[in-house]
Amino acid sequence: MTDGFGAITWWGFSPALDFQEILKGSSGGKTCENDPVHILLVGAGDLRHVLLTVARKYRHTPRKLCFHILEGSLELYARDMLFLTIALEPQTRMGLQEKTELFLELFGNILIRKQSTEYFKERDFLDAIFKFWRNPAITGVFEVSKYWDLRIRKLLGTRYDSRINVYDWDYQMRLVQREADIIHSHEYKYWRENGQAFEVREADYEIPNKTMASGLILTHEGEKHARRGYWGDILVSPYVTLGIQCEETEFFKKSNKQYMKTACNVAEYNVMSMLHEIANRTKYVQPKPAEKEETGEKDGPKITEITEEEVSEDDKTDSKTDAEKLSEQVEREVAEELKKADLSDIRPLDQEYDLGRKAKYRGRFDLVYFSNSMVHLLTPDVAPAFADTATVVIESARYMLELKLEQVKMFVEKVIGLGKEAGCKVGKASDTGRDSPDKCNPETANYVQMQFVRDSKKD
Repeated sequence: MTDGFGAITWWGFSPALDFQEILKGSSGGKTCENDPVHILLVGAGDLRHVLLTVARKYRHTPRKLCFHILEGSLELYARDMLFLTIALEPQTRMGLQEKTELFLELFGNILIRKQSTEYFKERDFLDAIFKFWRNPAITGVFEVSKYWDLRIRKLLGTRYDSRINVYDWDYQMRLVQREADIIHSHEYKYWRENGQAFEVREADYEIPNKTMASGLILTHEGEKHARRGYWGDILVSPYVTLGIQCEETEFFKKSNKQYMKTACNVAEYNVMSMLHEIANRTKYVQPKPAEKEETGEKDGPKITEITEEEVSEDDKTDSKTDAEKLSEQVEREVAEELKKADLSDIRPLDQEYDLGRKAKYRGRFDLVYFSNSMVHLLTPDVAPAFADTATVVIESARYMLELKLEQVKMFVEKVIGLGKEAGCKVGKASDTGRDSPDKCNPETANYVQMQFVRDSKKD
């Protein structure tokens, strides 16, 4: 079937990066600040790096950023478009808290709230995929909880009946060992069992999250069959992507040797912070409990009277017309927000990987990011697409939990070898900050950073 990491990366296996911070002090291959910086992401799996870079853009010297995204599955482009739209929703239409909850829910849960499905009805992107997302049918269409359990059974085999102990072993001996202990054991085990990472609200999460549906070709009795199902990660968790690092140190305070916050709290803060900075270009300051009391906000249930009105056929026709008008209005407003965010280009590249041979990409990319599943594309053939001076960032295998630390170390050594063959030199590692910035510890680095300088004598 497939291993615990899955056949499609609904989320990456490392924390988000601010690419402009990485390029700080480097011209990025450009001699003029007015020249756009071209950033290529190969197999990132989600928009975490794009959104964080855009969110913190105001903190750096003004530069035009052009993002180029290459993924192996059309469904990932659809997810990118969805989360970009959520991130850029005008605050007059959707408040910061609501955007954050919707983002996290769709990002990391296999089941979502009924009201969240309403969001798809106003959107029209990649036709076939989005029609499937909008399909109101539930039973038999995408039985994601069933698919999740089948994946767990296939992965664990005879260990299935003792799976809770397996989850606990993976947590203690793998996640904690990799300094991801901000993820609470109950969080991790709940996600492993149910596929639910971010249940921010106390609500019923019972509608399949169709944005996590994808197809896979399986071979059965010598014949190939296409099967739609959940083919993503069931081992690492989306907490690694959004919930193990943040700027706010108070999330990592301990009491009696236990963290007072969880990875879900960290992820909620990170997403809210990104969305706030994209919209306002100011650093997000978390409200204090006292501020909520002053504004009259109190936790606890509220009773609201709801009245229902009968809708005539004429009203239904008008509503449909209004919905179409609303969709057009949303498209205009999101486009306007794109201009405000100065997000000049997010374009999927051709599904051909021979970038170096195409004239339009020659010498273009100032920063190139490779996920650990796509690093095999880092070859001498792709080097012509790098700018004369370029930065190459490679995701390590640190959080690929099926790998032992020795294997993680070997992976880093292997990708460094690939980079050198492509003409790159080892730069600094991006890790948890425990090492010297110029020291690359293969066991603790989240990323390996390399530098490419074109040899003019070879051209």
